[in-house]
Amino acid sequence: MKPALVTGASGFLGWHVASALAAKGWRVRAMARRPGSIQDLDAEIVAGDLCDPDSLRAAVAGCCAVFHVAADYRLWVKRPFEMYRTNVDGARELLKAAKTAGVERFVYTSTVGCIGFIKDGVADERSPVSLEDMIGHYKRSKFLAEQEALKAARAGFPVVIVNPTAPVGAHDAKPTPTGQTIVDFLRGRMPAFVDTGLNVVDAADVAVGHLLAFEKGREGERYILGGENLTLQQILQELAAITGLKAPSVRLPWVAALLAGAASTAWAELTGSPPRVPLDAVRMARKRMWVSHEKARRELGYDPAPARTGLINAVRWFQAHGYC
Repeated sequence: MKPALVTGASGFLGWHVASALAAKGWRVRAMARRPGSIQDLDAEIVAGDLCDPDSLRAAVAGCCAVFHVAADYRLWVKRPFEMYRTNVDGARELLKAAKTAGVERFVYTSTVGCIGFIKDGVADERSPVSLEDMIGHYKRSKFLAEQEALKAARAGFPVVIVNPTAPVGAHDAKPTPTGQTIVDFLRGRMPAFVDTGLNVVDAADVAVGHLLAFEKGREGERYILGGENLTLQQILQELAAITGLKAPSVRLPWVAALLAGAASTAWAELTGSPPRVPLDAVRMARKRMWVSHEKARRELGYDPAPARTGLINAVRWFQAHGYC
């Protein structure tokens, strides 16, 4: 069997995708900028950088499949051009390299942020959306990268797109912004919450969704890989039930959160250190990011566990690895 290339295998979701492939008997070629950062994977480890086209051509050579999970995922960045170079130009170059190498199918990992959210409603893949709806450089860069994947699909290259929601679970080493919320709760650093909502899903289920997209997804189609729609207050209450810790009961007015985000981000611009409260994160919280994964369930057979499963896995992993 030819190998499947997984980019971003040292990251949270990439690690889960690579692990799911290995568990199914695939030969896995795991790519990362720093190969030594990939741990606990049954895979061929290769060095690769989305900003280095030569390394991408070498990484994809001889592969039958590509799972492009890698991305620059930050809600604040001092030099935005770096994010666009990685997320947009990198996706374009990898698509080009995969096509030249004769890859049979390419699964591109987008984000739920590229879905058109509905005020006080539940969105899906058909919800209207445009670049103007994207808040911040991360969402804008991912939206533009998704357009590159759709363009390749329209040109006849076999690309399937998946849009994960807010994965939680084990191996969130960095951690992701959602994982950081869990860590902050465990450390007692969340005295209040804002009125927002997320779609929460176990990262292991999202990884399985990637495999299902490869096997059953229609080329040029997008599939939301989500779980449960929950308010932030419900997420914190669930964490309280899991851990025995007390959930915050104070709801912070959105205007107050906006001011805190503006101040925190302004200080970050001066110091170069990431803000404690990124302004883009506060602006995103204005809408509840609630979506339906019905299309993935219907077409792929995607069937995620309750969000509580992912939250339990995340709590146990963070506790076992000294995050709290």
